[in-house]
This record gives sequence, structure tokens and C-alpha cells, in this order.
Amino acid sequence: MTTPVVSIAYHSGYGHTAVIARAVAAGAARGGAEVHLVKVDEITEAGWELLDRSDAVVFGSPTYMGTASGAFHAFAEATSKRWFTDAWQGKLAAGFTNSGSKSGDKLHTLQYFQILAAQHGMHWVGLGLKPGWNSSTGSENDLNRLGIFLGAGAQTNADEGPEAVHTADVATAEHLGHRVAETARVFVAGRVAVA
Repeated sequence: MTTPVVSIAYHSGYGHTAVIARAVAAGAARGGAEVHLVKVDEITEAGWELLDRSDAVVFGSPTYMGTASGAFHAFAEATSKRWFTDAWQGKLAAGFTNSGSKSGDKLHTLQYFQILAAQHGMHWVGLGLKPGWNSSTGSENDLNRLGIFLGAGAQTNADEGPEAVHTADVATAEHLGHRVAETARVFVAGRVAVA
């Protein structure tokens, strides 16, 4: 069986989103994928080639002013070269974000990632979890404690460093990475079967 390649294309302004990126990577590796982290603000030609050969690309960025960071937007604009050639057509995509507020308009950032993926003809993989922390028996330590379904969302207090990223958000990101890897394994096996 072919090992799927999962790449996490992300930007992290102050280190919080990098914690989430590493958690997605850990979950994808646990799911049996070959995993790569690509910092989009430092991307090289080798990084672009890696994304081109990946079976799944997971987009990640902090949410600043209601959307992805400027560095991620610059990367997204640069993907237009791939769009012209359909280089990412048929790949899987997913996303994650972090902000200081409980909501912080994280949903808008995830929707931005989903639209970017759709423009490339990619297939979106959602979180696949019920909401946590929404009942009297729930806890802030539940998976998906913020009740986001489109991707993994994290909340970290704006006056604290990356070490303060909530453990439940890290675990939720690991879940997303694992889900992407499992879905990619099915896609890769399906492509081989129908070839």
C-alpha cells in the first residue's frame, strides 16, 4: 500500500499556530502518512514541489482581523500558478486556525481556506467531531471545545505565549491530522484501484 503524503502549509506569527501545526502533523503521522511542515512565509521551490506531490494539503494560519494572516494571503495568491495548471486538482485539503478570542472570526478563516481549496478543485476534509463543552457535563478539556466543524480551531489568550495553547485544542488538531491521513489513505488506495 502506498503511504499518503500530507503537507501542512502554515504561517505562525508568534508561535501559537506553529503548536497547532505540529499537532496536526503528529496526528497525520499517527494515521500512517508521510508528513511535512511547510512555512508559507519561507517557502522555497522545493516546498512548492513538495506541495505539488502531496496527496493532502492542510492550510493553517492565525486569524488576524477576521481572516488569515497577510503572509498566508500572499502564499494563497502565489498558488495561482498551480491553479492555472490544475496542479492541485483532486487533492485533499483541510484547515486550522488560532485566535485570541473564543470566536475571533475563526470560521471566516476556515471558510477562506475552504474556498481556496475549492478554487483548486480540492476535496475538503472537515473535523468530523461533535461539539464539546456544550452541556453541564462537558468540560473545557473536551475535543472540539469551541464547537467548530469546518476544521480545527484553537483559542489562546492574546497575552500568553505558545506554551499556553490549550491542550484540548492541541488534541483536536491531532484528531484533524489523523482524519486527513486516514482519508488520504482511502483516496490513494482508490486511485490505485481504479487506475
